[in-house]
Amino acid sequence: MKLGFAGCVYAAALLIGGATGALAQDKTFELKLSHWVPPSHPLQKALEDWGASVEKDSGGTIKYKVYPAQQLGKAFDHYDMARDGIADLTYINPGYQPGRFPIIGAGELPFLMTNAKGGTQALDAWYRKYAAQEMKDVKFCLAFVHDPGAFHSRSKKIVVPDDIKGMKIRPAHATMATFVTQLGGTNVQASAPEVRDVLEKGVADAVTFPWGSVVLFGIDKVTKYHLDMPLYVTTFAFVFNKDKYNQMSAAQKKVIDDHCTPEWALKVAAPWAEFEHAGIAKIKAEAGHEVYEPTPAQIAEWKKAAQPLEEKWAENVKKTGVDPAVVMKELKAQLSKEGAGY
Repeated sequence: MKLGFAGCVYAAALLIGGATGALAQDKTFELKLSHWVPPSHPLQKALEDWGASVEKDSGGTIKYKVYPAQQLGKAFDHYDMARDGIADLTYINPGYQPGRFPIIGAGELPFLMTNAKGGTQALDAWYRKYAAQEMKDVKFCLAFVHDPGAFHSRSKKIVVPDDIKGMKIRPAHATMATFVTQLGGTNVQASAPEVRDVLEKGVADAVTFPWGSVVLFGIDKVTKYHLDMPLYVTTFAFVFNKDKYNQMSAAQKKVIDDHCTPEWALKVAAPWAEFEHAGIAKIKAEAGHEVYEPTPAQIAEWKKAAQPLEEKWAENVKKTGVDPAVVMKELKAQLSKEGAGY
């Protein structure tokens, strides 16, 4: 049977109406989106934008509320909070739990990534094939990194690796913690919101942190010396509660899937990347701060000192049954493709 133009329009309208109707008849969900940084952090708006887009595309059947600043639980607990349904989508730092997520730990190795935007696209694309194995308790949504961080210290300049000896350092993640230990320093464990306090009290002498967040968390009030060298990035992920996802209709699941993509990883990372990078100029402009760049010879010293970290990472990955050489080759190829390789 042939349809005229009017008939085609009517048939299309029925199809669109049917799809909208399917979502409209779906059960309504109220998602709890949890993170642990202040509401003034760029991540807050990123999660609000993510939630608003999900709500719109679901025809209002998937609503959301963002819970910032550890309201639902401590920073270190956010993976388990998503697993256990305390929150539905959480923002996690895999490196907060040393040894638990060894594969994604590749992204934490020093002198690997030069920028957060390309680094995010590479990390997210690369990690998707491993996420189901390594983060099997949750539905992996997306992965990203912040702009490269550096050493920021209270009482003395950190110029070469030997300067770390005898210092108390708050590391960004497990890999930085290992690096500090290798260099003769002592680690002080503290989540990002606790860093200013441990520095102010002298519990820590220095911190590895991205630049914009130094200002955001008030760490610039208790530090003076800043090594301007793209030392490391931190890997992050959004993970989703499996039970909540499985309760959704096929149409609603598609909405969530459409928001757990490399494109959304970049949308989340880009504003934060710009915010962190702008922090370098902010700190340079503040009175009483010394921002200094290492010489090529000093950078060579740092790179040499960091080599054992990749060997240790490879040992941990081998225990998962995955070949670390293949994993690293894939990641470096992806970074090169995205213009973010060191």
